[in-house]
This record gives sequence, structure tokens and C-alpha cells, in this order.
Amino acid sequence: MDNYEATRSAIEAVWRIESPRLIAGLARITGDVGAAEELAQDALVIALEQWPVQGVPDGPGAWLMATAKHRAIDLIRRRVRYDQKLQEIGRDMEAQGQTPGEPDAGRMDDHIGDDLLRLIFIACHPILSRQARAALTLRLIGGLTTHEIARAFLVPEPTIAQRIVRAKRVLAEAKVPFEIPAPGELVGRLGSVLEVIYLVFNEGYSATSGEDWIRPELCAEALRLGRVLAGLMPRQLEVHGLVALMELQASRTGARTGPAGEPILLTDQDRLRWDRLLIRRGLAALDRAEQLGGAPGPYAVQAEIAACHARALSVKDTDWERIAALYVVLAHLTPSPVVELNRAVAVGMAYGADKGLEIADALADQPALAGYVQLPAVRGDLLAKLGRLDEARVEFTRAAILTRNERERALFRARAVECQPTASAHPDPRGPDPISAP
Repeated sequence: MDNYEATRSAIEAVWRIESPRLIAGLARITGDVGAAEELAQDALVIALEQWPVQGVPDGPGAWLMATAKHRAIDLIRRRVRYDQKLQEIGRDMEAQGQTPGEPDAGRMDDHIGDDLLRLIFIACHPILSRQARAALTLRLIGGLTTHEIARAFLVPEPTIAQRIVRAKRVLAEAKVPFEIPAPGELVGRLGSVLEVIYLVFNEGYSATSGEDWIRPELCAEALRLGRVLAGLMPRQLEVHGLVALMELQASRTGARTGPAGEPILLTDQDRLRWDRLLIRRGLAALDRAEQLGGAPGPYAVQAEIAACHARALSVKDTDWERIAALYVVLAHLTPSPVVELNRAVAVGMAYGADKGLEIADALADQPALAGYVQLPAVRGDLLAKLGRLDEARVEFTRAAILTRNERERALFRARAVECQPTASAHPDPRGPDPISAP
């Protein structure tokens, strides 16, 4: 690789890391998330032009932000209401003892104090629908593609694309100020924020498409945001529930792939490779949630399910009956066909594959699961356990067609081959992770 290509690779790596923070910081300055995205892209173009010649700066993220800030100032100056904007900035600077020049870089150091978290709250503004809030934040913060977001919501890609475009337009037309909600409003806005953080985590935990089954950077970013939020809102049970859930799920990351990156499912994992530090953190967060009292919400219940796995020394020692019962509670809190599908897995482990298959079969006509890869995967696993190998092979083949992740496709194809008449007919306990998020 020559110097030019090495520099381009470095720029791409920096961009993957810094772009969400860059967009968040620019949105703070401009008050317009659409403009912030464009300014961030402008800074990237300038980096692609200059860095191969001048070299990568010592602080590449700061360089991108400084470059984009200068372009943001130019943008503000070109606006029709330039004079009014200058008056507003002048009054703010006078009140804060600032001198003209750069926008106030510390303007956001209030009760949130984190650009990314601020952007999440803005993208989750009540003027937007719940679905639009989550989709927009996943696009801006997680950098997810339209397909990845569509998979998270189990809706068509064009629907997600329309939501994102419409959300940006609504925020711009309504001139929604880029401000942190008042403390009294934060709790009401919390549910949508938690949803967004967990969707980002899930895309990292089980990637929708591409060559890799796991995208650790997304899991890490979601965990970081969750921990920050827990520090900011320590009296919120569900915040600690979400953090507990993510910590416990992330603890398995090192055991979820083999040497070549191939997926290793929950029941086949070497539990000695589970991260005990993350497990301790997750259980501690769950304890904090329980100590707050009150009825647990969906994230706390899912954390309880994850804790059942974390506390068990093996698949055999796992309290599957409790897990199945917790899914009943979860289905009451958040009715969803995906929750029911996960319950089918747990029931199959606790009471027999035939009982689990009854639940999975009842979901076959659910429109939301029409293209959901885990439905045929679960049915195939349960059918294989019952010795109905021809039917299982059909289901695994269908799952391989539906998935857009290459690692997952190889896994399902291998399962289909195992169900060939010449393959060993021994029951296979493997199946999708029964704590996948609804």
C-alpha cells in the first residue's frame, strides 16, 4: 500500500470514529441536523484533498471539527437572516463574557454535557413521531444504513428513508432550537432515547449485513451513551435496566465468533471466554435498578433474562423455565411477535421442542415477521430437534436466503447441510440467541 492509499485508509478510519461526534457538534452550532451532516461531509472532502499531501494531523478529529466549524460560520453568514443571527450571537457572547470569532464551543456544557447525547435528545424531539425519532438518531449517531434501520424496525426500507427525510424537514421547518430539554421534560423524553441506544447496540451485537457478524464499535458507543445517561439520571430504573442488559450481552462478545469470524451461538459458546468484568458491571446495574423499587420495565426484564444466562455455568444449568416466564412478562409490557419468537426458543429449551414449535408456528402468518430471518431459523432448529429434518432443511435454506449477513448465511447453509439425509441426525441444541431484543 502506497502512502496515498495508507492516508486514505487512515481518513476512513478517523471518519468512522469521529463522524457522529462531528455531526453532533456541528448541529449544536448550526441548530440544523441536515446542515450539520452536509458540513461534516464538506470537512471530509477537504481532508481527502489535503491530508494525502500534508499528512494526517496529530489530532485528526479536532482538525475535522475546526474545519467544519469555519464552514459553519460561513454558512451562518450566508443566511438571509444574517444580521439577526449576529445580534443573537452578540447578546449571548456579551452575557457569557465572550469575544467575537469562534462559536461558543462550551455552550453545551450544561446538565447533559455530551454532544452525542444532546443530539439524541434533539433527534427524539416530541414534534417527530416515535418511529421517526429513532430512525433519525440511528442515522446520525449510529451511522446505520437505511436497510440496517429497516431491519431493526421490521419495516420496508423506503419507509425508513421517508421517515428520515421527513424528520429533517419537520425539524427545519419548525425551527426547533438545538437545546437540551428542561430537566422537567427529560423523563418524558427518556423512553425514545433508550430505544435508540438499544437499537444501536443491537445492530452492533448482530450486524444486519456485511462480512462481520459483530460490529463492536456500535456496541461500545451504545454502552458509552448508556453509562453516561445512567450517571445523569441515576434515579431512573429503566436507564440502569438498559445498561445492565447491554453490559451482560456485551460480556459474550469474545465468545460469539470463532478464529475465522464465524458465528458461535449461545449454546455452543465457551463460557470461560465471557467477560467477567462486564458481567459484574451488568449485575451491579441490575441491582441498582432493583434497589430503586417500582415495577420493572422492558429493559429491566430483558436484563433479568440476560442475568439468567450470565449466572449459569452451562446451558444445562440455565433456568429456562424462569426465562420462559420472564418472556411472558415482557410480552405483557411490550407485545411483539419477536418477543413471542424468543419465548418459543425458551419454551423449547424448558419444556420440549414440540411446545416451542407450537408458538413459532402460530407466528408464521405475522406480517411483521414476513422477512424476519430468525423465524425460519427458530423453526428449523426446533424441527431438527424433533427429527423432522426435511422440514428443518427447508427452513434453514429460507433463512440463508433472507439474511444479508455473509457470516449468518454460511451458518444457516451449514445447518441445512446437517439436515441432509446423509448427515448425522443427532439433535442439535443450537438456536438463535433467546435474548435478542424485540
